[in-house]
Amino acid sequence: MNDVATRARNGFVRAFGGKPAGCWAAPGRINILGEHTDYNNGFALPCAIGYYTVAAVAPSSSPTWRVWSEMTDTTVTIGPAGVTSTVEDADAIDGWAAYVAGVVWTLKHLAGDQIKGARIAIASDVPIGAGLSSSAALEIAVLTALRDLYQLDLPVEQQIRAAQSAERDYVGVPSGILDQTASLLARTDHALLIDCDTEEVEQIPLRLREHDLTMMVIDTGVSHNHVEGEYIDRQNDCARAAQLLGVDSLRDVEEHDYIDLPDLVLRRRVRHVLTENRRTQMAAAALKQADDRTFTRLGRYMYESHLSMLMDFEISVQAVDHAVAAARRGGAVGARMTGGGFGGCVIALVPNDRAEAVRQEVCRTAEAADLPEPDFYDGSPAAGAHKLDDPGTANRN
Repeated sequence: MNDVATRARNGFVRAFGGKPAGCWAAPGRINILGEHTDYNNGFALPCAIGYYTVAAVAPSSSPTWRVWSEMTDTTVTIGPAGVTSTVEDADAIDGWAAYVAGVVWTLKHLAGDQIKGARIAIASDVPIGAGLSSSAALEIAVLTALRDLYQLDLPVEQQIRAAQSAERDYVGVPSGILDQTASLLARTDHALLIDCDTEEVEQIPLRLREHDLTMMVIDTGVSHNHVEGEYIDRQNDCARAAQLLGVDSLRDVEEHDYIDLPDLVLRRRVRHVLTENRRTQMAAAALKQADDRTFTRLGRYMYESHLSMLMDFEISVQAVDHAVAAARRGGAVGARMTGGGFGGCVIALVPNDRAEAVRQEVCRTAEAADLPEPDFYDGSPAAGAHKLDDPGTANRN
C-alpha cells in the first residue's frame, strides 16, 4: 500500500499544488460466503484484502470538491449543484467521480454546512470490475477522509448507510451494505459475520496461517457491470418472491414455504438465498469452533455455494466455472465465485504446498478453453479503513 499512498500524494501535488492534510485508505474485499443475501436481509461472511484505495485530501475554502484520479489522470470539479438535496435536481456527475459526488451528497444530507469543499486525489490497486468492490473502497476512503477532516461525529452504522446510499441512491447501483461494512470495519486475520437485518457485525478469526492455508483470489479477466441488467433482475426476482410469500424480505421465509411458489425460477432464487444463509452461519460456527475439520467444512460450504449460484441463482459464467473446477483439481480445499456474479473473481482456499499447482492448473484450463489469462492475488484478510499517519506508515487500530 505504500506505493499507492505515494501515488496519491504525488497526484495531489501535481493536480492541486501543496501537500494534502492526510491520506486515508480503504480496502477491497472478498466474500467468503453469503452472496446476494445482503439485500435480502440475510447473512454474509466477507473479509478485506490487502489492496487499497487511498484518498489524499485537503480542505478548501472554495465550496467545490475537485477530485483527481490516477485511473484517468483527469480532475473533475463537483460544484454545489452536483450535491443538491435531490438526485433529480443535481447536476449529473458521471463515471468514477459519481461515487465521490455520492459520498459528498449523503454527508451533506447528514451534516449540512459542516461538510465544506475539499481537494481529493485518488490512487488505487484494487482491481476494477473483478468483483472485489473497488467502488466501496473508493466510497469508504473518501467518506473516512471527510469524516476526519471535518470532525463529523457519525455512528458506524450511519457511515455504512451513507456509503451505501452514495452507491445506491446517487450512482444508481442497487447494493446492500456488505461491501461498505467490510471495507470500513474489517480486521487483519478476521472475517466479518454480518447480519444484514439487524446490522450486527461479529469479528470471526480465520487462522489461515496457523493451518498453512492461503486464500487465493483468481481474477478470470471477465469483467462485469452491476449498474443494470442481470444483477437488478435478481433483486427484482427476490422482491417479487417476497411479495408473493407475504414477507418483508426472503430472510423471513420459512424453510419449505417457497415450494408453493408457482414460478420455478422464483423457487430457485429463494432456495439459493435460504441455503446460502444457512451455509454462512454454519461456516461462521465452524470457524469459531476451530477444530481439525473446520476448513474441510468451510471448503465444502464454499463449493456448495458456487453450485447454488450456478444452478439456482444463475449468476456464474464459463470462465468462472472453469476456474473453480481447475482450482479443485489443483488441490484447493474449496472454491467459489465471489462478488455479484457474471464475471470477476474466484476465491480458492488452498494449502500452501498446493498453491503453485492450483495456479498452473487454472492457467492451463483457461488456455485450453481459449479464455482470458487469469491473474492471481493474495486474499489474506486485511485491515479495514484507516488514516495513514506518515508516508509508509499505517495506523491499523
